[in-house]
This record gives sequence, structure tokens and C-alpha cells, in this order.
Amino acid sequence: MNKQVLVDKILSHLAFRPTGQQAELIDEISSFMLDGKQNGIFLLKGCAGTGKTSVVSALIDTVAELNQPFVLLAPTGRAAHVLSSYSGRPAHTIHSFIYREKVVGELDGVFSLNFNRLRNALFVVDEASMISDTMSDGGFGSGHLLSDLLSFVYNGEGNRIVFVGDVAQLPPVGDMLSPALDASALESAGLDVHQFFLTEVVRQGGESGILFNATNLRLLMPGYDGTMPPVDVSSFPDVKNVTGEELTDEIASAYSRYGVEDTIIISKSNKRANAFNNGVRNMVLMREEELTAGDMIMVVKNNYYWARNLEKLDFIANGDVAEVRRVRHRQELYGFRFADVALYFPDYDAEFEAKIMLDTLQSPSPSLTAEENRRFFHEVESDYAEIGNKRERYKKMKEDPFFNALQVKFAYAVTCHKAQGGQWSCVFVDKGFVPPEQMNIDFLRWLYTAFTRATEKLYLVNWENSQ
Repeated sequence: MNKQVLVDKILSHLAFRPTGQQAELIDEISSFMLDGKQNGIFLLKGCAGTGKTSVVSALIDTVAELNQPFVLLAPTGRAAHVLSSYSGRPAHTIHSFIYREKVVGELDGVFSLNFNRLRNALFVVDEASMISDTMSDGGFGSGHLLSDLLSFVYNGEGNRIVFVGDVAQLPPVGDMLSPALDASALESAGLDVHQFFLTEVVRQGGESGILFNATNLRLLMPGYDGTMPPVDVSSFPDVKNVTGEELTDEIASAYSRYGVEDTIIISKSNKRANAFNNGVRNMVLMREEELTAGDMIMVVKNNYYWARNLEKLDFIANGDVAEVRRVRHRQELYGFRFADVALYFPDYDAEFEAKIMLDTLQSPSPSLTAEENRRFFHEVESDYAEIGNKRERYKKMKEDPFFNALQVKFAYAVTCHKAQGGQWSCVFVDKGFVPPEQMNIDFLRWLYTAFTRATEKLYLVNWENSQ
């Protein structure tokens, strides 16, 4: 195909006249699509409001029109839901698409890299800044997600990848940079890397305080001097400073206008998130029971047991959010407390019953601690002590619903890493106290990531340096 034909097709799927920078991007990505080189990868880096999602959506529409195979992927279920919403097509989590369960008879699911049957396919991976290549202990493939993703894609002849991400956001936990958006690292791995950086904010229109302030945070990052960044709350209707005295009423008002499921509080730590979750349930939702129908909860550890008979889910991922539909039998066993609940997962439109662990709801740690996990393991194992063969004993434990209970927390307030990849109409940002030694570029990235989760309204909780 002639490149200009492809450019024109992409332009025809845009709902607006592109800026000069966007037109240049479309020209370059068209060249990438047609160059025929093996191991090709395109890094589309774009800050909030630069129109990268619109260009990506037009690219996906064009590929679909040309009947070329394509796959839409994202690191989390919520990020995949956002990608599916703006593209109008199904999107998958990376884990669910590239891995398959391999080992039966181990305690945790062990997943190997799937076989890629696709040829000459385009893989569009959104929120690529979240993709880690640090060794994980989740039992997936080599333990290096980025390396496994690249191996999977390029095992198919003629396949190509477009990574879409924002380098100003938080990198994966433990990383200084986002490896999936690091051109030099990808080139050293033998990939043919193309990249383009969209910087011109076009979605602002002089009215979005969210984008105005997020852009200012990004511009402060080079050479940041460690002072508290100013935030303009007086010039825009969509950004507001909220005092502690006003907070309960403002959250209640946000729930009324945007809905509980489309409002989120982003906090600095699990401990502060727990405090906000309890405050919301007690003072806004007026819920006195430990857990009740209507509560929003977040899964905080990958789980493979409860989704195994579902078509829409291969596993329930750390970070997946669910609404509690019913709470039934509660009991205590193995030194922990459990409940049987009916859960609805809006990102997957899936409802099913599962057993959850109540102890993690208020735990100051992200999930059970290593010591608690060991104690839990040995308590459950003691029930199967009569099975002498270790493999058979583990196989039985793997079928135990208590051992497989979902570890969950309330989802009204979350840490920024848990919120990353998602979008909500209304976001409350609680930065808390930031000591001088933590006033660094990581703090700016935290703020930028938190600000850009909001699409309509941003509340700053007790922000002492607003302008």
C-alpha cells in the first residue's frame, strides 16, 4: 500500500483536523506500518491532553478497515476497560492474553507463555509506562513481563507493536524509568525502535484546570528544585481545594453527581487509604457493618481459583474492583475470618460468588504479610497432613476455597499505583504531609499521575500552597 493512502485513511477516522505535530505522528506511524522490517516497535509517548488516544483510536479503526489482525492490550483490567471504551473494541490484559496455566498440583497458578498463532498482526499496548521487566513472583512465565510480551509478539512472523504511554507518569514500582518506553534499552535488545513524543496540549482549550495543572507539573520535572509546586485552583471550575471540614460534604456531593463507582480518593499510603475508606463508609455512606451489599472492594492479590469457570476472566488480578452484591455466611477458620459474597466486576461485566478474607480489609499492609501468609499456609496444610505425597497434598490445598479466598480492601480510596491506568470522572487527591527529603521528581510524577486520573473534576485535599 502507498504510504499516503494509509495516511489518508487514518486521517479520515479522526474527528478533528490534526495539529502539525499530530500530522507528523500519523506520517511517521504510517511509515512504520509499511516498512516491512522484523521486530519493529513504535513508542508513542504523549502527555495528558495531547490527543494520543484519538490518534491511536483512528489507527485502530484503520487497521480494522483494512482487515489486518490486531490485538489491544493493557497492563490491568481497568486500563483495558479504558482502552476498550475509547477504541470501541475489545481489549485484554497482557497477562490473560499471553499466558496459560501450565502446572497442576502446585499451590499457586504457574503460567507459561502461550503460543502466538497470529501473523502480520498489530499489537497496540496502552498504558505502557506501567509495564515492568523486574522479576516478579507471580508465577507468570519468566517473571519478566516486558520480556515475555516481546517474546510472545515476535514469535509470530511479521507482528509489530505500538506501545502507548506517558513518560511523566509513575514508572513501575522499584523502577527509575518505564522500561517499555525506554528506546535505548529496547534497541539494545535488538528491536527496530521508532518513537514519537506528543507534547502539544490540545485538549485544554483554556478551560481545563486539570490539564493546565498537570502540564505545569510535567514542565517542572526537568531541573525540579524541590519546592512545593503551585496549583491554580482559582482560574478553573474543574479544580477545587477542599479543607478537612468540607471533605465529607464534598465526597457526598460527588457521589450524588458522578456515582460512587466513578469517584475515587487517591492517597499516599495504604494506611491513609484505609482511614479514608473507613471515613467514607461511616460518615458518607452511613454503613456500620464490617461489609455490606453495595460496598466497593478491590482485589489485592492475584487469584486463579474463582474465575476458572468464567468465559470473560482467566484470573482475578491484583487491582480489580468489584461491587459487593450480597454478603452471606461469615466464619472464622485457621485464625482468619471469611465471608461468602456475590461480586460484580464492572470492568468485565461479570458476576459470581466467591469467598473473601475479611482480615485484609483493614490491614495496614497491601495484602497479607509474609508472616501471615506463612501462618495461613501451615494452618491449611495441617488439615491435609494425612496426604503424604507433597504434590498430591498441594493439589488438594489448591482446591480448598478457604486457601483460595480473595484478599480484598475497600476501593473508595486507593494508592496512586493502584489507581494508575484508570480514569474517574471525579478524583480527590490527598498528598498528606510531604517531608522535604521526599520533595523530588518522584513526588511530581505521583502528583501528575494522580491529577490525570480525573476527567471532569479534581479536588485537592488540604492543599496549603494553592494559587
